Formats: sequence, structure tokens, C-alpha cells
Amino acid sequence: MDRPMDLLDCGLTILFTGFNPSIQSGLTGHHYANRTNRFWKILFEAGLTDRIYQPEEDHTLLKKGFGFTNIVHRPTKNAMEITKQEYAEGRLELMEKIKTYQPGIVCFVGKGVYLQYRRAKKAPWGFQKDPLISGVKEFAAPSSSGLVRMKTEEIVSIYKVMNEYIKKRD
Repeated sequence: MDRPMDLLDCGLTILFTGFNPSIQSGLTGHHYANRTNRFWKILFEAGLTDRIYQPEEDHTLLKKGFGFTNIVHRPTKNAMEITKQEYAEGRLELMEKIKTYQPGIVCFVGKGVYLQYRRAKKAPWGFQKDPLISGVKEFAAPSSSGLVRMKTEEIVSIYKVMNEYIKKRD
């Protein structure tokens, strides 16, 4: 089983960072490939993309300033299967990627991803105070997984905050 490759470039507008690939993403090699995952719909409804992209098109979003990575690379059925050691190693790798590529925003797709990255117990949705890497904004967003019980509209409203920030900045 492959895993989706990191899609990274210097100066990205947003680096979307998930927990780890789903089994489907591991099989296809594309990010957010599970048919129950709402990621691509959320991006569109939040105004971040001009249409609903397919997972196979993930690489085309680099041109729009969007990159993709995960805190852990091993595909699993759910994030509960990730070990503490995998999170610890992934956290250090992720910090290096962020330092190297300096995205404007790191969007943690799942508050749990952000909490693992920051070694924190809690955090609000949205932009966070005191980023670990200077000059890079940290944004905690709900997971787009179909396992998450939040309504899509509620998730979209949180992602819209990033879109509004980007529009004001440009």
C-alpha cells in the first residue's frame, strides 16, 4: 500500500495537515480519497476552491497555493490506531517541513492533529496564538472525516475564516 506523497512547495498559502492517510488514500496515493470524507466539498463551500475537486486532482492545487501532508504517514482505518511514538516522530518531521517550506497558514485538519503538534490539551477552532514557527499562522479546523459528527455547514463556517483572512491579505 502506498501513501499519498506530500505535496509541498515554498511559500504555499495553506498547508493542509491531516492525521494520517485513510486506507483508501493509501491505496490510491491521493489525499482525502475516502468517499465519505467531506474535505473537497468543504473547501469549495468555504470559498477556498472554485469547484469540488476530486482526490486525483490533489496535485493541481499546488498551483493554487495549497499543499498537503500528514503528521503520520502510515495509512489506518482511523486515527485511534496511531501510536504515541508515531505522533512524536511525525511532530518533529512536520516542524521541519513547516520551517523549510514556510507556508502562510498551516491548517490542521482535525483539532487532534493540532493538539498533537502543539502537545496541548485544548485549543479553540481557528487561528491560534503564539505559533511554534515564526511567521507561519496555525489554524485548527475540524476533521473532514465522515466519522466526525459535526454538520458540514458548521465545519464550512470554520474553514470560511481562513478564506476571509486570505482575501483581506491579498
